[in-house]
Amino acid sequence: MARKRTTPSATPAFTADRVVIGDCVAEMARLPAGCADLVFADPPYNLQLGSDLTRPDQSRVDGVDDDWDKFADFAEYDAFTRAWLTEARRCLKDDGALWVIGSYHNIFRVGAILQELGFWILNDIVWRKSNPMPNFKGTRFTNAHETLIWAAKSPKARYTFHYHALKVLNDDLQMRSDWTIPICTGAERLKDAAGRKLHPTQKPEALLSRVLLATSNPGDLVLDPFFGTGATGAAAKKLNRRYLGIERDKTYAAAAKKRLKDIEPMAEADLQVTLGKRDEPRVPFGHVLEAGFIRPGDILVSPDGRHRARVRADGSLVIDDFSGSIHRAGAHVMNAPACNGWTFWHTEAKREPIDLFRREVRRQMATLTA
Repeated sequence: MARKRTTPSATPAFTADRVVIGDCVAEMARLPAGCADLVFADPPYNLQLGSDLTRPDQSRVDGVDDDWDKFADFAEYDAFTRAWLTEARRCLKDDGALWVIGSYHNIFRVGAILQELGFWILNDIVWRKSNPMPNFKGTRFTNAHETLIWAAKSPKARYTFHYHALKVLNDDLQMRSDWTIPICTGAERLKDAAGRKLHPTQKPEALLSRVLLATSNPGDLVLDPFFGTGATGAAAKKLNRRYLGIERDKTYAAAAKKRLKDIEPMAEADLQVTLGKRDEPRVPFGHVLEAGFIRPGDILVSPDGRHRARVRADGSLVIDDFSGSIHRAGAHVMNAPACNGWTFWHTEAKREPIDLFRREVRRQMATLTA
């Protein structure tokens, strides 16, 4: 099946939240450079099935035998992979990232090519299927997982990662690189008029939701060059991300459009994610003084009340013949190499940690920028 890159027409005005019907390489070439915050790609796996798969009762397994998954040889598949990855890279912002999913048939070839193109691999994720299809012939292990590669555009990219949100999602444990999620079944599985599954490799929304929650922000544009029946768009719309899907099959594209039409985005308040300390805006101690929560001349004390320090107008603390920042002053009285002055120093009158005032300044900053 030929997959020649066609020369695109003039670049159209860019709009998001739509499904484009066409070849992914040609259509991505029409998009502005650096338009996407995240790319999620579920390309053909090149499964190389030699014959029909059957169950022990000789009934036929509804596997992937579509033309879009057939390639003449590895060279043709590699050329196709290099072409779409090149355009995906051009569409990504400098701080953007890419996800690509595959099986043992293709993921190693895809991974090698994306490294050659300059992508920087951050993780490989094992999607462990809780309900995989058995190996009916009994000649191999049951194929119970697929692999996702998460890669930044470059080693210096400041990619998005909501570490603490994923930790909360995982009951306050670090999210691991093996994810147990069921394959797409039940009401979520789209069917044709005859009741057969519409797309042989439809991905579960739960998988896409975790990817987008972890590595994108509300309002970000998520580009999917192999849109299929729209799982990426469904997750994106629910999570208030913008999406742009490219799909060559008109039947799949029509099903995706119908699916997306009925989806309601979540309320903005429900989309806030848990932030870690490093994600919060920096607030110098001087801002707390300028906001009037602490004044020059006030006395700060250590948690046990043994050490006292006087606040000066420039935000430094004075202890006898020593002066320095809240952190250096705390380290000085503790005779320690370092100290978190925000939690060490308390007000003398109410014995409140001064970190309470930093939080209030952050809240005011968030209100002003909302």
